[in-house]
Amino acid sequence: MSLDTRLDAATYLDRIRSESARFHAVLSACDPGARVPACPDWDAAELVWHLAGVQWFWSDAMMRRPEGPPDDERRPARADSYGGLLDQYAELSAGLVDALAGADPAEPAWSWADHVPDGRTVGFTFRRQAHEALVHRLDAEQTAGPDTVTPLDPALAADGVAELLEVMYGGAAPAWGRIEPGTHHVRIDLTDTGHALWVQPCTFLGTDPESGKNYDGPHLVVVDDPGTEPSAVVSGTAADLDATWWKRRPADGIEVSGDPAAHAELMAALSPPLD
Repeated sequence: MSLDTRLDAATYLDRIRSESARFHAVLSACDPGARVPACPDWDAAELVWHLAGVQWFWSDAMMRRPEGPPDDERRPARADSYGGLLDQYAELSAGLVDALAGADPAEPAWSWADHVPDGRTVGFTFRRQAHEALVHRLDAEQTAGPDTVTPLDPALAADGVAELLEVMYGGAAPAWGRIEPGTHHVRIDLTDTGHALWVQPCTFLGTDPESGKNYDGPHLVVVDDPGTEPSAVVSGTAADLDATWWKRRPADGIEVSGDPAAHAELMAALSPPLD
């Protein structure tokens, strides 16, 4: 089994383009008032506007690199009809693809991800926006109805699992926080792609001095194979694990073995919702 799930920049860009196009196609035929199962406060129109705003934000960040974050006053006003909103989304999505098309992944760029090694590079945005488009494409299909749902690309989903563990729910502590390591190691086996990812559930302690928000709670650190038996093993296909841990489907098909306490620590760290 291997640890490296990363895709190259050209592949990430292709996935941003294709997942975004599928998102648009599905929602073009959807009732704008249909509820989004994973985000019940949203309807289809709000889902379109959400991804349009995200893709505008990161295209603007890329255009302004290495300065940032984007100035919200520059954010375009929301179109006043569903058809107009879909057209607006298509334009803003194309803008993100254009902004990334000629960019060097190693180039410095702003992001919020100081806690990951490449968090302040263009490469972070290639990866993050490919997964953003993938997850919201799944949202679009689930909103339109079960007959529209299509498979997740296994390679992208495998990297999605890794990104969840490395970026969204884990990573190094910022300067104002600290991590207390736990006693367990959990191995995550992606049964269809052959990847094995190791994590150490731990505790994060710290209060952001800018916002005043306290972030004490369960956390994860992705680690190399420690050369010992894992406390617990979680196994499933990349798509099942990615969609389940993004709270987009139930945990059907995912198997767990080993110490229940170690698995509970993992799941505590993965419990906060993600939009």
